[in-house]
Amino acid sequence: MKSLMSLWSSAADDLAARCCTSATRDSKTIACRAENEGLWFLAVVLADFGKVTQKWLDQGRVGSRHDLPLWKWGKSSPDHVGCPRFLGGFLELIFDPCSGLVLDEPNIEAIYAVRQLTLMFSKIALPAAPQQRGGSVKTVRSDLESKAMSGFVQCEQEVRATDRRLRPHDIEAFCRMSDMLFGSVFAAVDREVYNHSLHPRHGPGATADRLTSNGKYDQRIWPTRLERILPFGEYALPSWSYYSEMDKVNFLEPGAEIPVRVISVPKTLKSPRIIAIEPTAMQYMQQGILRSLLNALQKDSILRRVIGFDDQEPNRQMAMAGSLSRELATLDLSDASDRVSNQLVRAMLRNHPHMLEAVDATRSRRADVPGHGVIRLSKFASMGSALCFPFEAMVFTTLIFMGISSELTMSLSEKDVVRRFSRQVRVFGDDLIVPSRHVLSVVQRLEHFGAQVNLSKSFWSGRFRESCGREYYAGNDVSIVKVRQVLPTQRQDASLVISAVALRNQFYQAGLWGACRYLDDYLGKLLKYFPNVTPESRLLGRECFLGYDNQRTHPYLHSPLAKGYYVKAELPRDHLEGPGALLKCFIMSEARNKAETFPPERGRDARHGWMPPADEKHLERSGRPKHVDIKLGWASPF
Repeated sequence: MKSLMSLWSSAADDLAARCCTSATRDSKTIACRAENEGLWFLAVVLADFGKVTQKWLDQGRVGSRHDLPLWKWGKSSPDHVGCPRFLGGFLELIFDPCSGLVLDEPNIEAIYAVRQLTLMFSKIALPAAPQQRGGSVKTVRSDLESKAMSGFVQCEQEVRATDRRLRPHDIEAFCRMSDMLFGSVFAAVDREVYNHSLHPRHGPGATADRLTSNGKYDQRIWPTRLERILPFGEYALPSWSYYSEMDKVNFLEPGAEIPVRVISVPKTLKSPRIIAIEPTAMQYMQQGILRSLLNALQKDSILRRVIGFDDQEPNRQMAMAGSLSRELATLDLSDASDRVSNQLVRAMLRNHPHMLEAVDATRSRRADVPGHGVIRLSKFASMGSALCFPFEAMVFTTLIFMGISSELTMSLSEKDVVRRFSRQVRVFGDDLIVPSRHVLSVVQRLEHFGAQVNLSKSFWSGRFRESCGREYYAGNDVSIVKVRQVLPTQRQDASLVISAVALRNQFYQAGLWGACRYLDDYLGKLLKYFPNVTPESRLLGRECFLGYDNQRTHPYLHSPLAKGYYVKAELPRDHLEGPGALLKCFIMSEARNKAETFPPERGRDARHGWMPPADEKHLERSGRPKHVDIKLGWASPF
């Protein structure tokens, strides 16, 4: 706790010097409140302060004291609005203390400072989050997970309520826009499903039936729903010469299918993230449909401009442009994947029967939710399904253009609307960019069909915009460095050491020299060797604009070497032989032959499938490392 407080104070001094103000009293406030309220204060209460000031920027003025009831405010009068005392030296460079309005030319460094100092710990991941002094860490964690699972079930009930509320004319309008946008794409996938020409693959993650990484290639469970449209012999055998292997397969009727396994993973101290782990057979064929779908989308000149799957930069560039012109709004959706109804997806695919049957066959219908048993799902899919991300993007795209069309006064066909606004709309998952003048209509349409717009992270009024992890004010990048893990206390905490080194280098790139020096001293005491390196080096070291350490020369290559720690992770033993081994080799070979579809730098992106590594021992060892360690040795500093 003290190390995090010292890190905050170092960053505050850096930023105060930039803005020609003082953060001494702010550091005392933080130290006092953090001591009494714990890490919950840093990760939640302080972060809420930052989120409120972001909304003030978007609204163009300071809000009321009710926005920040847990903080002291300056004096106010009929002609003096006042600001919170905390970070007051920075806030006065942004807002007029009398009117409360954003200054005509606010100090961009001050905006960055307020965001950095309030949101620095908003994404910190801990195994538990004690909300009160003396409380049981285990109890608090259990309570948070229980609340998150109840929220998952509640979200499911809300999806069902939306399905009942929608009228036939709503569905008809949705289908008409969807057909116009994606009809040719769905037709291409429909043909590949009919011709049995999909190319499935296994991902690196866990599955509901708990098979190992190589064990997935010897799967012996296949739902009958899949067999009808995606036969086991076509996709799970190396060739039909291994037909006898089908005698070992257990074909499951719908009532006997393995449900998705719902689990929680760390996200923030406030709440964990809920994901669903799919059965092996479902996940395998989902990847095949996904690949075909992405190929078809990429060939459409308009859709590849509107929907993003692997490149967040267009969203960021449009957000920056929107912060300058105010013509583009950025929207964020809460529980986006869990609120996409299966009925909407089925309606989208109604004119493409083969693709509809394939998508429906690869969709898990039930979920095993801790504390709630096995429930039937009305949502299309949760995070964890390979088809979740593309279908939610296509549903949101359809609703955005429906919202724009409903507000246009001129008579334009839906096709003309798409062409006219295709450069003003961008969808990347739940990060949406839409024209500001139509934002209210778009929000109304999204919420009418069950989505939930997160107003605290959606911006369209002022000059602040946020999309895909980047924030901008009036064209200036005010994105910050966030602490993702607590600082390590011993060298043996390998994952924490790796995270702390990455954090140090992010502070260095951001020019926060005081915070960087603090981490240099902190890590220097923890690691006996901590050399200067370039970002490309495998060594855990200090990135430095002034060059890298050259402690000795390689005896054969005559290149510089430095001594330091590097990451060592050994793949688990996972022996594979027989037809499963041959199938894996065929899939790997096919994946490399199609490398133009799955570039190597994105090969492990779960949204696009997974290209296995070119490892000669992949039939002996495979999967994600169970343990990560750091070792001392000599390596290139660049």
